[in-house]
Amino acid sequence: MAVASSSNTTSAPMDMSTALLIRVDQSGLGDYKKIQDAIDAVPSNNSELVFIWIKPGIYREKIVVPADKPFITMSGTEASNTTITWNDTGEIYDSPTMAILASDFVGRYLTIQNTFGKSGKAVALRVSGDKAAFYGCMIVSYQDTLLDDAGRHYYSNCYIEGGVDFICGNAASLFEMCHLHSTAENEGAITAQQRSSPLENTGFTFLGGKITGNGSTVLGRPWGPYSRVVFALTYMSSVILPQGWDDWGDPSKQSTAYYGEYKCYGPGANRSNRVKWSHSLTNEEAAPFLTKNMIGGRAWLRPAPTHFKQISGPTISTFKAQGKP
Repeated sequence: MAVASSSNTTSAPMDMSTALLIRVDQSGLGDYKKIQDAIDAVPSNNSELVFIWIKPGIYREKIVVPADKPFITMSGTEASNTTITWNDTGEIYDSPTMAILASDFVGRYLTIQNTFGKSGKAVALRVSGDKAAFYGCMIVSYQDTLLDDAGRHYYSNCYIEGGVDFICGNAASLFEMCHLHSTAENEGAITAQQRSSPLENTGFTFLGGKITGNGSTVLGRPWGPYSRVVFALTYMSSVILPQGWDDWGDPSKQSTAYYGEYKCYGPGANRSNRVKWSHSLTNEEAAPFLTKNMIGGRAWLRPAPTHFKQISGPTISTFKAQGKP
């Protein structure tokens, strides 16, 4: 079932409350049985909100949202019963179970996992488009779980699991009230932020939330020389090593990387044995990291649509604002 073609423009939809509804249901009761088929049905240079509602199930698919298909939302009902899974390794940009290349993407209530295991790079989710937001998602693998590659991103109440560099890339991202879980067998690293120049307004901010896990791990190590990561108001379990951060064997990065902590708590938040080149932030220093300003979020974060157009006809149905048809 094809979606009617739209104009060749990627300007923002005029009506941000109404979306074209596409249902994915493995039982055959929806518009498509596969998620990728639903994405493929969205026209290039799409200019209206599209809401792909994914019925509960385990979807064994390798998903790509192309760069020319903005304004797509993919939503399950609960992350615990709606899983997108694949098993792949290799180059970091080729292994993802799900790759988001388009701008203005929203992911809601999904589990995205790569089951390859612990013997190589295995990305669950790659986010390379600008203005992407994820709500209540579970992102699970071991090495390079979340390739937070490029653009401005927002993660709210997500669960992210891995062992080695499991949040990596060079996006400007705010992780609000997220649960990070380390499964490192030896000494792992939660983040590997890739900022390469002081002129880049990129970095990872973790606001609220908690860190749990097994074994031991550092908060981050510099993939790029100007790597920037801040943890604020975060609970840290004893899984965090006392030194907190690592220079990845390159002492020259100690003077260029920016690693900060602000009012974190828990047994892993004790800064008495932290590396001297990390920062305990003052109220003034922390202030820029405590809002959505770093990602310009107030300009592009949008609520879930409240009205839906069926692809099978012109009827507009109204659903609750929570956005779950």
